[in-house]
Amino acid sequence: MFGTKEVEHPLHHLIEEAPEPPQPGDTVEGEIVAIDRGRVYVDLPPFGTGIIYGREYLSAADILRKSNIGDAISAKVVDSSGLDGYIELSLKEARQAAIWGEAELAIAGGTTYNINVEDANKGGLILKWQGIDGFLPASQLRSEHYPRVQDGDKDEILGELKKLIGTPLAVRIITADPKEGKLIFTEKSHEEEEAKTDAVDKYNVGDVVEGTVTGGVEFGLFVEIEQGLEGLVHISEIDWALVEDPAALYPVGTTVKVKVIDVKDGKVSLSIKALKENPWDTAAKKYKKDTEVTGVVIKYNKHGALASIEEGVAGLVHVSEFESMADLREKLELGKTYPFTITLFEAKEQRMTLSYKG
Repeated sequence: MFGTKEVEHPLHHLIEEAPEPPQPGDTVEGEIVAIDRGRVYVDLPPFGTGIIYGREYLSAADILRKSNIGDAISAKVVDSSGLDGYIELSLKEARQAAIWGEAELAIAGGTTYNINVEDANKGGLILKWQGIDGFLPASQLRSEHYPRVQDGDKDEILGELKKLIGTPLAVRIITADPKEGKLIFTEKSHEEEEAKTDAVDKYNVGDVVEGTVTGGVEFGLFVEIEQGLEGLVHISEIDWALVEDPAALYPVGTTVKVKVIDVKDGKVSLSIKALKENPWDTAAKKYKKDTEVTGVVIKYNKHGALASIEEGVAGLVHVSEFESMADLREKLELGKTYPFTITLFEAKEQRMTLSYKG
C-alpha cells in the first residue's frame, strides 16, 4: 500500500506568520482616522480599528483636543473586543507606561533632574516627576540637607525636612517600580556613591568597629563608622531587652561598639546586641515549661501583654485568658510584678508564653 503525502494548505505559512492580535496591556501605534464627540478612532492594521472613549477619553482629553486626523499616537489596549467590536484603547495608560520607561532609562543613564520639594514626612521628602509622586528618603539626602537632630526627635526631624519644601534639589532616580507605583530618588552624586561603595567594600560580616551615633529614628540608630559612611542598627539589634525609643538609649554623639552583621547593596547593617551575652542562653539553664516565675509587665500589644521575667527575657500573656483587653489591662498593670507559669519556653527561638496565676 502506498502512503499518501499530506498536502499543505497554501495559506498555512501565511497563517503561521500572521502577527498575534493585541492583548490587554499591549502598547499599539496607529493613525487617528476619525474624531467624534467624546470619541477618537485609531486605525490599527491589520487588526481593525481602536477606540478611545468614555473615562479613557476624559483622562486624556487635554491631549486629544489638540489631536487631528492623520496624527500618529501610541495607546494601551484595555479590551481587545470592546464597544461594537472596536479595540478599546487608553492613551493615559500608554503615557504612564512611557513615563516609567523614561524613568528606567534615567536610572541607567544616571540622569540628574532639578525638582522642587512638594512635601515632607518623618521619613523624607515628596517630589513630583512627570506627574508621578516620588520619594526621597532622608538617608539619601546630602549631608548639608540631612536633618541632624538632637536625640532624634521625630517632630524636630519633620520640622527640619519641612524647611526644604519649595527648594529645588538636584536628584537622580534610583528605583522605578510601575507595579508598586514606587519612584525613589537620591540627592547623592555618583562620586559620593562610588566613595561610599569603596568604603563599604572594606567591611566584612563579623567585623567589630567603633562608631558615633549620628541619628535616632523610630526603627533604629544611624552610626557613622568612618567619615561619610553610616550603618543602620535596626531597633531589633540594639538590645536583647525591649527597646521603645532608640534615641533615648543612645543620644546623638554617643560612641558605641558595633558588629557588622550584613553588607549588601552598598549598605552596612550593624548590631549592638550581638556584642552582648544572649540572656536566653542563660535563661535556658534555669527555666522550662511549667516553671513558676514572677514577671514585670512591660508592654501591651494586640495579642495581650508582654511580661519580663529577667532582663532581655520576656513572654506573652495572651488576652484569651481574660474576659477582654480591658480586663487584662485592669488585672495586669504596666510596671507591676505578678506571678506567672511558663506554658511555652523555646530559648533558641526566643519564644515564651506565660499564664497569669491570679
